[in-house]
Amino acid sequence: MIFANIEYLFLLVLLIPYIIWYVMKRKKTEPTLQVSTTRMYMQAPKSWKIYLLHAPFVLRIVAIVMVILVLARPQTTDNWQNTEIEGIDIMLAVDVSTSMLAEDLKPNRLEAAKVVASEFINGRPNDNIGLTIFAGESFTQCPLTVDHGVLLNLFHGISSDIAQRGLIEDGTAIGMGIANAVTRLKDSKAKSKVVILLTDGSNNRGDISPLTAAEIAKSFGVRVYTVGVGTNGTAPYPVQTPMGTQYLNQPVEIDEATLTQIASTSGGNYFRAKDEDELRQIYAEIDKLEKTKLNVKEFSKREEEYALFAWIALACILFEVLLKNTVLKRIP
Repeated sequence: MIFANIEYLFLLVLLIPYIIWYVMKRKKTEPTLQVSTTRMYMQAPKSWKIYLLHAPFVLRIVAIVMVILVLARPQTTDNWQNTEIEGIDIMLAVDVSTSMLAEDLKPNRLEAAKVVASEFINGRPNDNIGLTIFAGESFTQCPLTVDHGVLLNLFHGISSDIAQRGLIEDGTAIGMGIANAVTRLKDSKAKSKVVILLTDGSNNRGDISPLTAAEIAKSFGVRVYTVGVGTNGTAPYPVQTPMGTQYLNQPVEIDEATLTQIASTSGGNYFRAKDEDELRQIYAEIDKLEKTKLNVKEFSKREEEYALFAWIALACILFEVLLKNTVLKRIP
């Protein structure tokens, strides 16, 4: 426990002269009676009130101490700590185009990818992980961070119909997605830098071709793992009509040749994820990567702890007033 206003604790020194003054005052104000002998009073019963004579003063001292502690603002906190942990730098590049609404994976491709990717994030507590999303364009949803709680909140905040509502240009700019992710990794000092690309289509948008982006990744020492998401054949795709949501079976067109070439160029691997179990195979491969040390500075926020002391002070004051007006009440 620490005190935000520690200078107020010096007020406790003033209690010493106050206690001395009380003792001296009691000696001067105590009534006296001279008798020849006290033998007759030795066996006289004593009132229980005698033991409470100094209780108001003690309660007042405790109340004053508690008030001073409240003014000093006691707090609980954790100090800054520099911690070295093992991990790698990973950027997740996730396709959010309208084709990711296909429901061959439940509830749809994007939501299934979010569930599995979230499990992956939770299983890598020591890694720097960031998130890039792309459709016809690409932008960073979350930069590299070890605060995975923030990352997961931003990840889960991605709406399934973000492209359908026009919040991002529709299409599949695989090259732009890779380039954006590599931009976040190029200045990293980690020995292992990885991009995990999840998509369900072929490149049809963007100013950078996927193979050019793969060469850029290779030049910065970034390994790209590509994941084609979707079943074989056709997949049910929801279409909004005046009659409500209708489902059309659309052919699954994943450019596996390009995705494989991207992975091989950058030193990664290509995976075809027809379901969540196959998607999880990526993690076993990433676990084999060389780890590097990260220096992380951590702290926890301070919490005020004055409430308990305030309640104790209030209770002492009330109890003192109660005693003075009941069992210890003085008759003028």
